Amino acid sequence: MRIVSAVVAALLLFSGVASATPSRGVTAREIAKWSVGDKDYVIREITVAAGGSTGWHHHDGTLYAVVKQGVLTRTMSDCTTTFVHHRGDTVIEEPAHVHIGRNLGTEPMVLQVLYVNPAGTPLSRDEPNPGCSFE
Repeated sequence: MRIVSAVVAALLLFSGVASATPSRGVTAREIAKWSVGDKDYVIREITVAAGGSTGWHHHDGTLYAVVKQGVLTRTMSDCTTTFVHHRGDTVIEEPAHVHIGRNLGTEPMVLQVLYVNPAGTPLSRDEPNPGCSFE
């Protein structure tokens, strides 16, 4: 048993395992959910408190959103490509693009989101910080 523990500890220390970045100040409310064929459809309202973030993540499917309140700042994994979305703006996120959503404003930011995912997959998958100087 001690050998197994030592091997696991060594793998964790030397494998370069990076941990995911957790979200901060995010709440979500599911509005509707259904499946058709090999796709799951989920509609949610997501609120990110002032100063909050989604944490680094990606989606297995396509996400369509509308900013209902506040300002959403999305940064991609290259740490320089940033999109700023204001109230009324639409957002489309393609599958597998690692990014973070942040509320850099002083009021809550609210999104209405439609996820179109491969059946049975999670709405998002956590990712480690790709090396950006924030989060």
